[in-house]
Amino acid sequence: MKDIQYSTNSGFGLVEMLVGAAALSVAMFAVSGFFQTTLVASRTTQTAIQGDYLLEEGMEALKLFRDTSYANSLGKMSTTTTYYFSWNGTTWATTTVNTLIDGKFERKFTISDVKRDANEDIASSGTYDPDIKLVNVSVAWKSGTGTTTRSIQTYITNIFNN
Repeated sequence: MKDIQYSTNSGFGLVEMLVGAAALSVAMFAVSGFFQTTLVASRTTQTAIQGDYLLEEGMEALKLFRDTSYANSLGKMSTTTTYYFSWNGTTWATTTVNTLIDGKFERKFTISDVKRDANEDIASSGTYDPDIKLVNVSVAWKSGTGTTTRSIQTYITNIFNN
């Protein structure tokens, strides 16, 4: 009769497959985590860029108000009121009612009077200059960590004397 010999390596292939599957799973989870982080960063960047474009568009709308009729638009706006932009399909208008853009962005603007000192320089006190306004446009939106607000400020002058 022959002696039966048992292999001490039995089941070793199964252990190798389990270790390989575990290593592959860890690698796949790491890759999917990376892609998830990349997607979140991409959405955040996209929203920030949209907000910046809305700021720029708001400034351009204010320049259109100036160009059309400074006296009947910017010249008559209250310095104590917060205004919002509205688009009626053909032209820009202002409103005091907040309307969200794309259900996400709040865009508003304020106007401040400008004063000049004895040297005709812009100053915090002095003579009121009706042909220049300080405008501040801001855009705000909710993000994952709270509310993000960006704003831009500039002077708009009645360059066309209208």
